[in-house]
Amino acid sequence: MSRTTRAVRLRRGALCTLAAAAGSIALALPASAHVTVAPAEAAKGAYTTLTFKVPTESDTASTTALDVQFPADAPIASVTVQPKPGWTYKVTKGAPAKPLTAHGTQITEVVTQITWTAENGAGIRPGEFDTFNVSAGPLPDDADQVVFKTLQTYSDGEIVRWIDVAKPGTDEPDHPAPAVTLTAAAASDSDHDDGAADEHADAGTGNSAAAGDESASASASTSDGTARALGITGLVLGALGLAAGAFALISTRRRA
Repeated sequence: MSRTTRAVRLRRGALCTLAAAAGSIALALPASAHVTVAPAEAAKGAYTTLTFKVPTESDTASTTALDVQFPADAPIASVTVQPKPGWTYKVTKGAPAKPLTAHGTQITEVVTQITWTAENGAGIRPGEFDTFNVSAGPLPDDADQVVFKTLQTYSDGEIVRWIDVAKPGTDEPDHPAPAVTLTAAAASDSDHDDGAADEHADAGTGNSAAAGDESASASASTSDGTARALGITGLVLGALGLAAGAFALISTRRRA
């Protein structure tokens, strides 16, 4: 084998390797684009703003409806919805699966489901995402996490079920349900929660809701930053692959 032939084959091998790496990264990006909720963690017994982030993964259809189930085994006493332009919502309520008391009051009815529906079939177009906010609390003090099983409906009739619950020590499932991990409440939280409860009842917002917004923004920013970094890496590898291919072509022509 001549030196020229070996050089050409080496360049082709490098080009194939770069292309494969870029392709792997490109395929990994859509896999991480599932429905999520922020904040990822919240204190037991606290009030917070839950932000559901919904990306449209389809290349041909828009997201036209979102159905979020609130867990019966970890009921939340009070849930209010932030109105969203271009969308209507329906709140379904029912009796809690187990006795529930909030601030000394027996709760006989809780939110079990919220369904958002896009007006005029608009929705979230391919390649875009949107967020849906609710203010909720007090969060359960006898659970380690709150899981929100979610159904995402597309304009072509497809329904994606984000209902799989990840188990400790296992890989993330293909369609994980949005979940919030509950942490121990600080000793000074009780007085703050009493005040937050009154404000939550009046306006559905307050200091705790604002803190939830900041946590949601931080979580969303981290997720977006990771996706952006992976995208940039893919572009760089693609550019290197094109450069290697051009160099090989020019070298071959010169030798010929």
